[in-house]
Amino acid sequence: MKILLVQLSFLGDTILSTPVLSGLKKIYPKANLTVMTTPLATALLENDPLIDDVISFDKRGNEKSLSGVVKKAKKLKTEGFDLVYSLHRSYRTSILLFLARIPIRIGFQDAKLSFLYTKQQRKKLKGHAVIRNLSLLFDELPETDFDKNLRLFEPAHENLSATAKKEFPIAGDIIVIAPGSTWKTKQWHWQGYSAVARHFAQSGKKIILIGGPDDKKVCEKINNQNNFIDCSGRISLSDTLYLMKRSRLVICNDSMALHMASAFKIPTVTIFCATSPAFGFGPWQNPKATVVQDDTLECKPCRRHGSNLCPNGTEACMKVPAEKVIAACTELL
Repeated sequence: MKILLVQLSFLGDTILSTPVLSGLKKIYPKANLTVMTTPLATALLENDPLIDDVISFDKRGNEKSLSGVVKKAKKLKTEGFDLVYSLHRSYRTSILLFLARIPIRIGFQDAKLSFLYTKQQRKKLKGHAVIRNLSLLFDELPETDFDKNLRLFEPAHENLSATAKKEFPIAGDIIVIAPGSTWKTKQWHWQGYSAVARHFAQSGKKIILIGGPDDKKVCEKINNQNNFIDCSGRISLSDTLYLMKRSRLVICNDSMALHMASAFKIPTVTIFCATSPAFGFGPWQNPKATVVQDDTLECKPCRRHGSNLCPNGTEACMKVPAEKVIAACTELL
């Protein structure tokens, strides 16, 4: 049997979906398992021994058009999949899988164009996102039978980029700081990150700043007149996995870095600004994770996923005192 699992959401969502892999293998132990994800997210999955193949779908690039969807559907059809489970709920995904003519197509009831699936599974609406993702399989096994651990696997050292091999420290107390986020109101202010980084650098910790190309500006501000290692926009996601696995502490916003640290069970301090762990995207099964936020604000949380502008213009939730974050970090260290 050939099974396809589809997850085309953000990188953090991909990490939070990984228990579905072990769930599928428990239900279909002899099946060939393929995952279709975004081009960037392939690095999060390519080293997992449960996965036989990873297919990328460039939904925001050269495959986003109708012709791109049709072409991808024809390619999927040639793969001969017997069954597909889709965690992604977009119109495009529903149409793509229907056109691929995979005989059994299972998606959530609240997916767009859900009637195009042969089976619509009721999604669990409460609890952590990990459980909500696993609910796609709850007709196959009860919730208590699933392994709910996140799955991430670092690359071999020889597969690191030249930049990573040159700049990654090989010893010492490494603190990774990931100050970026897709949404502005989920970002703690850069001055706070700078103060925390300077505090721990003075005590001998090695500070490494990470992020994508869009995070370079904020990392440059944090690193101004300091001597931190700024890897933002210069290393791959695969390199980041390797680095994260070796860090002593991770400091980040409500973002992918939080979920990566949860998977590796790295001590983590996460600053929740406009959002809240109550939405189901907080630390998962990481006993050394701490959330720092301002619980006194009546306007918080204002959005489930954050936004680009503070609705009331104060950005109060983004101004958590640096001393509060330093205290949380010190306790974990």
